[in-house]
Amino acid sequence: MPDSPAPTKRLMLVADFVHPFVYRSGFPQGIPPVDAVLAAGDLPGYFLEFLASKMTVPVIYVHGNHENEYVNEDDQRILPRGVISAHGRVIEEAGLRIAGWGGCPRYRSGGGQFTDAEVRWGMRKLAWKTRRGIDIFLTHAPPDGPHAGKDFAHRGCPEFNGLMRLRRPPMVIHGHIHEYEGKKIEYTDEASGAKVINAYGYRVVDFPSGEMTF
Repeated sequence: MPDSPAPTKRLMLVADFVHPFVYRSGFPQGIPPVDAVLAAGDLPGYFLEFLASKMTVPVIYVHGNHENEYVNEDDQRILPRGVISAHGRVIEEAGLRIAGWGGCPRYRSGGGQFTDAEVRWGMRKLAWKTRRGIDIFLTHAPPDGPHAGKDFAHRGCPEFNGLMRLRRPPMVIHGHIHEYEGKKIEYTDEASGAKVINAYGYRVVDFPSGEMTF
């Protein structure tokens, strides 16, 4: 008998913007049930903790280039609680294997960015960690391709494309690309077959199809 198709997973995506539909007292009323929340960077720590407090599913995130994921507590800046950092790791949650990489290619001084050498080394390590395959590659910056911004600070990262070709994840989810250039429609990367989705704001998608549901 043929293998049964993999069950559909429903994912809530957020990035770069504290969406008012999400950050409200009535949340999560009004959204469909989801299996996990994936946060693609540049979201303040209080918002990540809010998601963790409201949702009963894993909240998995990568940091952005603004490094605003920290929470101020007394005289310290601490990482947000109740959420799972995927940067440089492979996370197994909700029946999915998710590899993550935060930040963006360096364009100025400061943190939250990586040099070409740093990302090459990081992708080599992730290639080893993902040798059993991955379902989703979660990043802040986009891969090189149609979603790359026109300015230097929002350029794509070609090293991501190398990992995509090697491990062929069905879905790549990124942030960093705001919609002031016009909405970046999801596309299929020809070299890897991955569906690439800009998570800016808030949306719900189905895995493996990637179809937008809200």
